[in-house]
Amino acid sequence: MELSIVVPLLNEAESLPELTRWIARVLTARGLSYEVLLIDDGSTDDSWAVIEALASQDATLRGIRFNLNYGKSAALNVGFAATRGRVVCTMDADLQDSPEELPELYRMITEDGYDLVSGWKQKRYDPLSKTIPTKLFNGATRAISGIKLHDFNCGLKAYDQRVVKAIEVYGEMHRYIPVIAKWAGFKKIGEKVVQHQERKYGVTKFGLERFIYGFLDLASITFVSRFRRRPMHFFGTLGTLSFFIGMVLTVWLTGEKWWLSLHNMKARGVTQQPLFFLSLVAVIIGVQLFLAGFLAEMVQLNGPRRNDYLIRDTLR
Repeated sequence: MELSIVVPLLNEAESLPELTRWIARVLTARGLSYEVLLIDDGSTDDSWAVIEALASQDATLRGIRFNLNYGKSAALNVGFAATRGRVVCTMDADLQDSPEELPELYRMITEDGYDLVSGWKQKRYDPLSKTIPTKLFNGATRAISGIKLHDFNCGLKAYDQRVVKAIEVYGEMHRYIPVIAKWAGFKKIGEKVVQHQERKYGVTKFGLERFIYGFLDLASITFVSRFRRRPMHFFGTLGTLSFFIGMVLTVWLTGEKWWLSLHNMKARGVTQQPLFFLSLVAVIIGVQLFLAGFLAEMVQLNGPRRNDYLIRDTLR
């Protein structure tokens, strides 16, 4: 099979018939073999009944239904595991992503050799309350990850199948799939300007709180991706630096007191100076960070995935 399309959805019963017809029309005209996986993330409307009706009439449609609303990351992770296509595309179910983009995204993966291609909604039909935080979010993510994408959170993306089978998406990390892919070794990441259409049915499922959570998730994924296998490098470095600064300050205060006393000059006691307590705190924090790194190393050593390495290719 050439193409798998994963569509996470929540209460999108009205848009699903039009979306699936549109996908079928575009891909059939291009002669691509495909499957559509509709992942119902605990909808409370008639979305699942619509999926059942559509799947009974179209063999290319498959459905997965969650018992509860677990979030977009969970829907994508389950969808990725179920895909069978050479290329995997994701898109939202609200008709704001155009299926007309799918053939070109497929070509960029298969012919241009990209591991991942992310859509860029250069012209958006969103209010300023959404576009301005989005620009700030994307700028921060570019600066931290080094990936030159304009729109990390665009739902329209294409992946080589090896990428979706190698990564794990959890929590709210769907915003950072390009970052996760890069740190898993898939570094050929491209971008394509895509159409952004006004929402036709329903209402948006995301509020402004997603931008607050987004920056917290970015800090989390940055730490986990870089130091999951070597936590002592993070905690130990900070602990050693803090301990060293505290000890240097303590030695300097003690030496100053000794030197002033030696020259019969008035000197305050070491413990009477505020700097002494700052140095003491630095020493204690340094020891605690070092112990945190040691404990994290012990947890990592006994973890079931300590030798879980990604293999890209093998020869006989």
